Amino acid sequence: MVEIEIDGKTVEIQQGSMVMDAAKKIGTHIPHFCYHKKLSIAANCRMCLVEVEKAPKPLPACATPVTPGMKVHTHSEKAVQAQKSVMEFLLINHPLDCPICDQGGECQLQDLAVGYGKTSSRYSEEKRVVFHKNVGPLISMEEMSRCIHCTRCVRFGQEIAGVMELGMLNRGEHSEITSFVGKTVDSELSGNMIDLCPVGALTSKPFRYSARTWELGRKRSVSPHDSLGTNVVMQTKANQVLRTVPLENEAINECWISDRDRFAYEGLNSPDRLKNPMVKQDNRWIETDWESALNYISRSLTSIKADHGADSIAALAHPMASVEELHLLKKVISGLGSNNLETRLRQSDVSGAPKAPWLGMKIADVGQLQRAFFIGSFLRKDQPLLAARIRSATKRGLKVSRLGASSEDWLMPVAASAQVSPANWPAELAGVAAAVAQAKGVAAPSNANISPSAKAIAESLLGGERKAVFLGSAAMAHPQFAQLHAYAQFIATHTEATLGFLPEGGNSVGAHLVGAVSANGITGILAKDLKAVVLLNVEPGTDIFDPQLIKSKLANAGTVIAMTAFDSAELREQADVMLPITPYTETSGSFVNAEGTLQSVQAVVKPLGAARPAWKVLRVLGGLLNLDSFLFNSSEEVLDEALPENFASQLNNATAAQATVTSTFTPAIERLADVVIHSSDAIVRRAPALQMTQDAKRGLKLGMPSHLMMQLQLKEGDQVKVTQAGQAVTMVVTEENTLADGVVRLSAGTALSAQLGSMFGQLTVERV
Repeated sequence: MVEIEIDGKTVEIQQGSMVMDAAKKIGTHIPHFCYHKKLSIAANCRMCLVEVEKAPKPLPACATPVTPGMKVHTHSEKAVQAQKSVMEFLLINHPLDCPICDQGGECQLQDLAVGYGKTSSRYSEEKRVVFHKNVGPLISMEEMSRCIHCTRCVRFGQEIAGVMELGMLNRGEHSEITSFVGKTVDSELSGNMIDLCPVGALTSKPFRYSARTWELGRKRSVSPHDSLGTNVVMQTKANQVLRTVPLENEAINECWISDRDRFAYEGLNSPDRLKNPMVKQDNRWIETDWESALNYISRSLTSIKADHGADSIAALAHPMASVEELHLLKKVISGLGSNNLETRLRQSDVSGAPKAPWLGMKIADVGQLQRAFFIGSFLRKDQPLLAARIRSATKRGLKVSRLGASSEDWLMPVAASAQVSPANWPAELAGVAAAVAQAKGVAAPSNANISPSAKAIAESLLGGERKAVFLGSAAMAHPQFAQLHAYAQFIATHTEATLGFLPEGGNSVGAHLVGAVSANGITGILAKDLKAVVLLNVEPGTDIFDPQLIKSKLANAGTVIAMTAFDSAELREQADVMLPITPYTETSGSFVNAEGTLQSVQAVVKPLGAARPAWKVLRVLGGLLNLDSFLFNSSEEVLDEALPENFASQLNNATAAQATVTSTFTPAIERLADVVIHSSDAIVRRAPALQMTQDAKRGLKLGMPSHLMMQLQLKEGDQVKVTQAGQAVTMVVTEENTLADGVVRLSAGTALSAQLGSMFGQLTVERV
């Protein structure tokens, strides 16, 4: 530790720290622009100049290491004069557009200019002009003349997002921040550059000119679009969410949010929003009131139970539904005598499934790992912020291994990788288990060939101390998930690693805790002769693992009740009743994230039209069905009944499944189905800006390795006919040489994939 003095106050701080760190420790503010606690030191704005005794000139606090006995003055005449001189230089070329600048009211330059700027400028020449750039649908670079070259955006891309998409050209007054020639900014974390920009150079393109910051109301919330439970602040005006920004929580999302979390709010204001209950009569949809709609549902469910038995009634809920909603839905379904409730909508194999699968550790602890093995994970797109933590950890020595069907760039070094078709994942994982067993001198779970890649993964896991084995979303959706789970458990046990899951949806862990899962999973439910199906926040074609299977089941059901925030052509075709429920921003509710942390939120705006919170709708429906214990006055009362205080003790990743699969299988062309990052749920799918991103466009194309394209005589941009399960669609083909041999990527969660079959299986591809 080093002891220094700042403005007469003594402070002890770690050797190697900067003066800025010491000043922050005692609460002394030093003005700055380029400095950011999460980014490397650039020291290029010079706004943080301070006086250090015995130093010949003012020094930048962000880049000056502390030394024993150092005496620093942050507000001396010499320091203030230096800071004012820097401010004068910064404002020489800055445009005088504060009245119309979108950053007005929350501009760091504006704030500091009040304290350090002059009342008039000595600069009378014309100010420089920097031509605007188009870098995509999310970030506006229309006024780059405002840029002060702090390079925060450049450093964020390199150090946090993992990809350098912006850089600085030229020198002196000709310097400018720009993208690479003809390129847009496409990182899934790019929106954080908007928050980092201390001036109005980078602004939010969807929010631009929508409101002034002082007009906005602010409420805390939690983003349910992935299982991280990102903390956000929802900013509102005129009963609409107009902007989402990060709320700092070092334990969960640090100070970042993904673009999906940031821009999904556009979907909340979609013209598709359902405002009134609707009932289908004589194949025509008519609006009705809540009382009539709920009485109709009550009579239908009672009649179906009497005529066909309780087992003909089922409910499917999206894992972004809150704890309260899922608990009451379970009470309604089980009160009717049925056990057919499921939230694992993309998981076809639940044999030996764990009681409550979770991350296996705290999110913050992921950054401390020394070894990590990911099985069937699209890490960068499924869990963008977790990927950022892991990316940072690789700089501190973490060695990452993975098993999948694609070697797509995770923007981090990968120590060992096994790239095989999905059908061969169990056999390859058996090889990793056998290599571990061989090294440890124990019996392997099955006889398996040990490939060079499997051996490399095993060797990586056998080194280091803090280790983890993670099963990703693709592994959980795999038709042989139980086998993957059993092998992963063996590998984790014998390498002394933690076994964890990377689940989908903001409340998938909470869904398990309240029992919103069934013994035989969604395949078991869909194998039954269903006469009544309740859909909670579910759009069947894009949320279920097999769109054609669910479509046929809903067509044969007598009553389909869609509890949804959105109207759609698909639901109009398949449902008989549509009840307008509120999204998470218009109701109170709770979510349990991947690490098992319970987070509760309150409504940030009032319900739209006649929409009502789903927990209130289910409470009334339970009463109409004459079921017991539905007298709740608040969502807090529902939560108290839904989760015990010690619910964390129920978190468990263990499986009873036995590892047996060793055979390999090679279909002609096998499908790999990622879920497009901007197609994860109904809200995101209706966010216009997100649907214009490169990620969304990529999800509409068929990815194919070059050897398959040559075999079929295809070139980039050609159209192909893709056939699966007797259904065909026409798609544009794009070259993806990261895919394993014989594998094509056909994303799930899109309107095109909704016309085909299961996420895994064989395809035929023909040139159009």
